[in-house]
Amino acid sequence: MLIRHSYFLLGWLFFALGVLGVVLPVMPTTPFMLLALWAFSRSSQHFHDWLYNHAFFGPPLQQWQQYRVVPLGIKLLAISFMMMSLVYLLFFSPLPDWVNIVSGLIMSATAIYLLSKPSRPPDIRDNNEAP
Repeated sequence: MLIRHSYFLLGWLFFALGVLGVVLPVMPTTPFMLLALWAFSRSSQHFHDWLYNHAFFGPPLQQWQQYRVVPLGIKLLAISFMMMSLVYLLFFSPLPDWVNIVSGLIMSATAIYLLSKPSRPPDIRDNNEAP
């Protein structure tokens, strides 16, 4: 029971961070909502369904679950912020070189992953339509 409550609280924490991402340009929304959806799936079917069918947050979650879609704008924003972060690390941060290299590798792998995902759902046509 304690684990279920922990996932429930985690779901609300991720949801709150996702809502902050709506108003703060440096915070992502969808990744936190995906984490909230995952946590709610382990704790509350009611809140999982509520978030999954939410008028504002639901469509990106549904597109991700059904088609693994990452919208182009989100890809560009994420990669831009990763590039700015890497430039900061390389030129303005006193961190050791190995930290910068590992950070760059992680950001590169993340960018490749994002770019490998479709930017929009496939065009689904009704079988009755003429081509």
